[in-house]
Amino acid sequence: MKSLPTLGFSALSGLALMIGCGVDQSDNSSTKSENKPLQIAVIPKGTTHEFWKSIHAGAVKAEREFNAAGTPVEIIWKGPLREDDRELQIQVVENFVSRKVDGIVLAPLDIEALVAPVELAGQRKIPVVVIDSGLNTDQTASYVSTDNYQGGSLAAMHMGKILKGKGKAILLRYQVGSASTDQREQGFLDTMKEKFPGIELVSTDQHTGATRDKAYTAAQNLLNQYAKDIDAVFAPCEPVTVGVLMALRDIGKAGGAIKLIGFDGGGQPVQALEKGDIEALILQNPVRMGYLGVKTMVDHLQGKPIQKRIDTGVHVITRDNMNEPEMHALLNPPLSEYLDE
Repeated sequence: MKSLPTLGFSALSGLALMIGCGVDQSDNSSTKSENKPLQIAVIPKGTTHEFWKSIHAGAVKAEREFNAAGTPVEIIWKGPLREDDRELQIQVVENFVSRKVDGIVLAPLDIEALVAPVELAGQRKIPVVVIDSGLNTDQTASYVSTDNYQGGSLAAMHMGKILKGKGKAILLRYQVGSASTDQREQGFLDTMKEKFPGIELVSTDQHTGATRDKAYTAAQNLLNQYAKDIDAVFAPCEPVTVGVLMALRDIGKAGGAIKLIGFDGGGQPVQALEKGDIEALILQNPVRMGYLGVKTMVDHLQGKPIQKRIDTGVHVITRDNMNEPEMHALLNPPLSEYLDE
């Protein structure tokens, strides 16, 4: 029977050194892991309109502040181009779940369609903070948004004021399944019914779809039918506001004959407000929304207490107050400070 070879001192020393090095490498790896940035996926409804660029700017602002304060954070901005591409947004969420990011900040395109991927994220221990638009699940860390119902109510109050409680008006809706605009539309309808029964809403059931072009076509169709009779239009988001504005300009009724109350800012609506082609804009604070979405997620990941519902505010902006410092800042978000475009 052959005996096993014995290890010499030098071999044993080498083995001990290797084991020691192994322990050191493990410690270094642990330290490196602790310094790894928190990866936060920020997923908008779309990436075209200025509203989402403002959300992006707010997210970058939060990222920079955390990094400057010694908390490494990396946001990953990715979403569908169009605001009606539910399937692509679902795929984006699922891809980030597969990549095992630390957290997801999501503006869901559809109140129902995004429930399953968000709940999947929860099952994989990836928390989700919802921003802008609600979702029919309680499996989220927080909801950061405008009080959209209140925004619609403010639009109705302003319309009732400028029409002195009498006349005819149109509500041109956005798209089915968008919780934020559904709430704005309902707030508008409820307030008009309760406060201004003397104003007849001649059309309230037409949806435009997600793009300005679709909104323009829908507005043209309604104005062809009602332009001679109506006094005002409420548009519940940026693409609808721009679509109605273009259609009113086509028939020479922007800025007086038919009052347009829009929702959200952006280059065209702000210029039209200044010119007088838009009567008022109901404005959110998307930079703050993006900022608080990321901040809330990082606080949650660090075990800090967070609020389940965070209201980011809403304002009525007219030519009379648009140059006030607070309103001017909302109308002119600092995109170039945070985004490379």
